Amino acid sequence: MAGWFRRLLHKPKPSSVESSLNTSHSSSSSPSSSSSSAKSSSSSPSMSLTRSIRSSPVSLSDINASGSARWAKSYDVCICHSEVDLELVEELVSYLESQPESFRCFLQLRDAAPGSAMVTELCDAVQNSHCWVMLITPGFLRDPWCKYQMHQALAEAPMANGRTIPVLKDVDRKEYPKELRNLYYIYMALKENSFRQIRDTVVRYLQELCRSSLSRTE
Repeated sequence: MAGWFRRLLHKPKPSSVESSLNTSHSSSSSPSSSSSSAKSSSSSPSMSLTRSIRSSPVSLSDINASGSARWAKSYDVCICHSEVDLELVEELVSYLESQPESFRCFLQLRDAAPGSAMVTELCDAVQNSHCWVMLITPGFLRDPWCKYQMHQALAEAPMANGRTIPVLKDVDRKEYPKELRNLYYIYMALKENSFRQIRDTVVRYLQELCRSSLSRTE
């Protein structure tokens, strides 16, 4: 009996599926990783596994598929900017449209219908775009039409993560619009890096859009 009891005490414990899932979940590099790991530690293995399945990557072919939710809107990105920043915006649009995803960008001076009312065009651009890049510069802050379009975007989707993409350039942090202060922003120091961050943010939103659409059809 003593030998049997001693072997039982020294028998190795099986590894926990839950702890394994929680370890991989807590290694996320998202800003809320600490809160996410706290939540995952209290969730069941099946719940963690479900989240893992839902977060599986969506490929470029999924985004570009004919039945993709991407095509529900006319544009992937609407660029909200001041006219004084047009040269920089044209570079950004050229960059995005030349990417493998062939992003469809709305550029007001290029794509607005001649003779249409400005208010109508700005509202239509917001409603018909998945994401809105707010190029916040001194010119943007002085332009009432830029602020109008920003408010339209926030009214369209006040809490939609990834749809409104603030980009600060030559603006002090204290001048960041208070309406956007619940959103992280991209600070444009190196232009190439900022363009890539914008592109990656749009891709992530389209991936999440397609993932949600696919989960609803299953």
